[in-house]
Amino acid sequence: MDTPDRSPDGVIWAPGLALTTLTEKLRNELDLNSAEIGDAVTLLLTSEVDDQTKAEFLTALHDKGETAEEIAAFVRALMKRAVDPMVDPAEMPGPMIDVCGTGGDGLDLFNVSTTVAFGCGSADVLEQLGVPIDLPPEQLRESLKRHGLGFLFARQYHPAFRALAEMRQRLAQQNVRTIFNALGPLLNPARPSRQLIGVFDPRLTGIFAEVLRELRHERAWIVHGLGDNEAGIDDISVSGATTVADLADDKITSAILDVSWLGIPRAPVGELQGGDARENAATIEKILAGKISHAKRDMTIANAAGGFVVAGLSDALALQLSRESFAIRAVQIFEQRDYELVTIDLFAAATPSFGGSIQRHR
Repeated sequence: MDTPDRSPDGVIWAPGLALTTLTEKLRNELDLNSAEIGDAVTLLLTSEVDDQTKAEFLTALHDKGETAEEIAAFVRALMKRAVDPMVDPAEMPGPMIDVCGTGGDGLDLFNVSTTVAFGCGSADVLEQLGVPIDLPPEQLRESLKRHGLGFLFARQYHPAFRALAEMRQRLAQQNVRTIFNALGPLLNPARPSRQLIGVFDPRLTGIFAEVLRELRHERAWIVHGLGDNEAGIDDISVSGATTVADLADDKITSAILDVSWLGIPRAPVGELQGGDARENAATIEKILAGKISHAKRDMTIANAAGGFVVAGLSDALALQLSRESFAIRAVQIFEQRDYELVTIDLFAAATPSFGGSIQRHR
């Protein structure tokens, strides 16, 4: 049987057996089509299927290797169940971009994407900084309009995930990876058409680019960096070369980026490592205040510059790898366009319940 059994009116029945049927297909190294993934998501989110059966399906999918079509189908099915914040790009002060990483590289670096944009990253660090992480849609839209920044907390905007929380936690404790380890950056309910995504596995750069093309994204960079110890980093790296898959004009190109070619010195991974939420929050504040230089600042600038390219705010850092320094270009962009380099105080003031003041830094 290739698809789950259905009653005459099309409703899935015998859900445990249906998911087991799909699991067996995966174990036979057969890919699932979009309809089958849609059925699988329904089965994963129902309480009528036990956690062991769900875990076996997710493990079999990962062991086979998720295809771009399967990942895109997962995204579509889960986004249908997400809370839509109803963000209108036409009302925003500039192009919408999501800067985010999958996590999972195991290197415990400071929060690079959070420092770059505040728009995504670790909720515990943002809470430590006094940033509201649970804005309802209307306040999120106001924050985006007024400040150009917003944070969407997965638990709030993807309530369907609660059905999988305990099972996913058990798999994580067993060091078992599933598709959910990679899906996070693809599930932004605000649906930005431009993304800079860091991935923990170099194989995912091309696959994610294919997924975003299928999802009709306008522009994206998918990056995987290397550390000086050859460990993988889900950011543009200042410790080694970075693999980049660039989606632009519905075409995907690949390249290797080494920031040392652009005037940024290489730094060992040890200089990029972070700590607990309190320590990482302090690091972010110091970088934004100009009190930290060298490796962590360079890492922030390199990834921010990549974000400028994806957002369409700069074409000088295209993949032909100009000799111009990322750092110099990043400063030029801020100065020429008079952007506000916002301190944490500004974003913490996004709702009336959080005090704060607006400060500008150049």
